Amino acid sequence: MYPIDHRYTKDHQWVKVQGSTGTLGITDYAQKQLGDVIFVSLPKIGAELKTGEVYGLIESVKAVSDLCAPVSGEVIELNTDLAISPDLVNKDPYDRGWLVKIRLRDPQDVSALMDASAYQQYTAEVAT
Repeated sequence: MYPIDHRYTKDHQWVKVQGSTGTLGITDYAQKQLGDVIFVSLPKIGAELKTGEVYGLIESVKAVSDLCAPVSGEVIELNTDLAISPDLVNKDPYDRGWLVKIRLRDPQDVSALMDASAYQQYTAEVAT
């Protein structure tokens, strides 16, 4: 259900690490809770993200939610497609609906996050 090559946070965000780059997004569980995403506010390229700190906002028809960094790093790329089609977060949260790419400060930070199995168990507990 959740990609096994991603790591997850309790606030339903994910990171996929490739070398020293981390791609960030929100989980399928999160997008279902939000409903139709209508706007995404992202930081500028070069911004420094710190684990647990707010780096952007995601707005849906139901709510506006903070985006909190699952790991620390420097923003090196934004998903500019979201400016035109924020609903990509709903349609394809793990591929075309990614949010930002960062140069990881410490790739070991990822080891503190949940793997897919632990996240699936966590969402099952939250849903009950």
